[in-house]
Amino acid sequence: MAELAPYAARADASRGRRIAEPAPEGRSEFQRDRDRIVHSTAFRRLEYKTQVFVNHEGDLFRTRLTHSIEVAQIARSIARNLALNEDLVESIALAHDLGHTPFGHSGQDALNECMRDFGGFEHNLQSLRVVDVLEQRYGGFDGLNLCFETREGIIKHCSLTNARKLGDVGERFLLKRQPSLEAQIANFADEIAYNNHDIDDGLRSGLITLKQISETGVFARHLASVKREYPDLQERRLIHETVRRMINTLVTDLTGESDRRILARRPADLEAVRSGEALISFSDEIKREQRELQSFLRKNLYKHYRVQRMSNKAKRIVRELFSAFLDDPLLLPPEFQARAAEDTPRAIADYVAGMTDRYAIKEYRRIFTVDIS
Repeated sequence: MAELAPYAARADASRGRRIAEPAPEGRSEFQRDRDRIVHSTAFRRLEYKTQVFVNHEGDLFRTRLTHSIEVAQIARSIARNLALNEDLVESIALAHDLGHTPFGHSGQDALNECMRDFGGFEHNLQSLRVVDVLEQRYGGFDGLNLCFETREGIIKHCSLTNARKLGDVGERFLLKRQPSLEAQIANFADEIAYNNHDIDDGLRSGLITLKQISETGVFARHLASVKREYPDLQERRLIHETVRRMINTLVTDLTGESDRRILARRPADLEAVRSGEALISFSDEIKREQRELQSFLRKNLYKHYRVQRMSNKAKRIVRELFSAFLDDPLLLPPEFQARAAEDTPRAIADYVAGMTDRYAIKEYRRIFTVDIS
């Protein structure tokens, strides 16, 4: 790894793990975090969790797993160009969706509704719960026992009520301080990945058209550039080339604007990063274009009637599963029955959130379908 900037997070200066462990051999503390995340059960489950389209709707649509890998790739590129810690930013990116429900945001919204009277549900907090508690792999501790810096980066936003419950990683919300630059990068890399790859999947699915998306300035500008350079390109390759250039523009702009802000502030170290305004940012023009693009996707893709039909069915599955388990916790698998003895609603939320799309559908059929054969 190239020499790090003085304000980068350093593995050898980490605030440590919740439970002390001997230092790893042949890799850094943040590399150990990454490896633990990749080998976790929750990470493997992401292969069968919805990004926008339910997993079984097509083999080439993004899943939470491919999305997380794409976020990590984008984040590492930005971190490298800013002389920040690539290993930390990769760990945060790979872990950021570990707590996401089946069926994407529809599943999260439904589970949050079910948990309204029991503390609510938010997938960032659940991702932290996965790495702190729910993974059961090691003899000496529950969870993955990740470094403070990785755990902190997983939490993008948090209410003050929840922050008070989170201990060390909740402090920054209470004190109005910033996370590491690596955590800030992971957040923006997530936005870059899902906006552009939702365009790709939306066009592939036929739910949005080239004509529609060309009404947005940022897509039209890059599409025109590709057509000038490759006037006879087939549509599929035309789309890929346009999306690729859009991602490059966003990464380049974020890197340049962030570098400008860092040079203006000149933070001496990581502690200096934590005070004041966030330093990782798009330029004002790119922010405007991103808002326009997000508005287009909300109106034309996320609220498309076919997506809404899937969303409605997904919410029903989550709500009815939660209700059935709440009415009779003995329907839960044994390990979750044990957790339910302490906090039944939270144990149910843990179980439902950990489901893949197809497992949730199968579990729904097991519980609600009468098999008389």
